[in-house]
Amino acid sequence: MVRTEREKMVAGEWYTCIDDELERLRRRARDAVHQHNTMPPDERGAMGAALVDLLGSVGKDVFIEAPFHCAYGFNLHFDRNIYLNAGCVILDTAQVSIGAGTMFGPGVHIYCPEHHGDVAKRRAGLEIARSVRIGADVWVGGRAVILGGVTIGDGAIIGAGAVVTKSVPAHATVVGNPARPIGSLR
Repeated sequence: MVRTEREKMVAGEWYTCIDDELERLRRRARDAVHQHNTMPPDERGAMGAALVDLLGSVGKDVFIEAPFHCAYGFNLHFDRNIYLNAGCVILDTAQVSIGAGTMFGPGVHIYCPEHHGDVAKRRAGLEIARSVRIGADVWVGGRAVILGGVTIGDGAIIGAGAVVTKSVPAHATVVGNPARPIGSLR
């Protein structure tokens, strides 16, 4: 039985992103994100209907500042009382879950896709999707980058500009590139 590229992507297998179905889904996401990003500021807190419909799940009081970008949207799951500051980008080729009370500074990026190391395969669009889980009450500082396959525990702090390549335990504080634990900021 031949599986679609989307089925492979969702299963966490190597797939090619150069695919008509995936392109239609990315286009749908671009349209919804554009609608959200061009809404009047006093209406944006509620998010446009197109963005709400696009997302996998959205709890109460989720606020996403413009501009915002996501690859597909259907892989994004927001709990409640979440704030994403301006310029956040989530390349959600895999599931991304964000826990209640979590806040992102400006320009936070989450990258789920990992492109193939072989040049010819990379040119053909071969990549694999790795999920990201962010617990409750996490603070992610501005311009931090979180790579696929990472879990961030409840109450953790990710310093501004950190590049998170490995999972972070609950209540830990990490900074730097690559992100490393430091003493508590509390």
